Amino acid sequence: MTDAAGKQTSLEGKDAFLPPNTRRSLPIALLRAREAVMENFRPMLAAHDLTEQQWRVIRILAEQGVIDASEMADKAFILPPSLTRIIRTLEERGLISKLRDENDGRRVLLEITAPGLRIIEQVAPESKAIYERLQSRFGREKIDLLLDLLDELADRSHQG
Repeated sequence: MTDAAGKQTSLEGKDAFLPPNTRRSLPIALLRAREAVMENFRPMLAAHDLTEQQWRVIRILAEQGVIDASEMADKAFILPPSLTRIIRTLEERGLISKLRDENDGRRVLLEITAPGLRIIEQVAPESKAIYERLQSRFGREKIDLLLDLLDELADRSHQG
């Protein structure tokens, strides 16, 4: 496409560098899928005064036990500066506690508290109901296949 002065105004003719359209772009498709899934969970989290990131942190702590803050950043896919704020908020709410590593005073360890576990117990049935609705819509096999493919993609991406 060209403008009145005859200058090219689009990437027309440069399709060798681009996928056919954004609907077939893997990064954009993954973002669309994430948003489609999260719009099911956001109201539930908001009703419990939790952000998506806070929920990830307390879920990981409930599953993993005590872990290092840098490991949490990796597992929860949260940048360290954001994680620092999230930890502060969750600690102020009494949902997690920070511990110092006895062997390395600079290392911050995180642990879920009893009130944090109670939040997990409160949210879990609602979360399970959302998963069941998604499963009834798409089928267990498709969801399992999607999760397996996403795990494979993530594993291969880290291998180079």
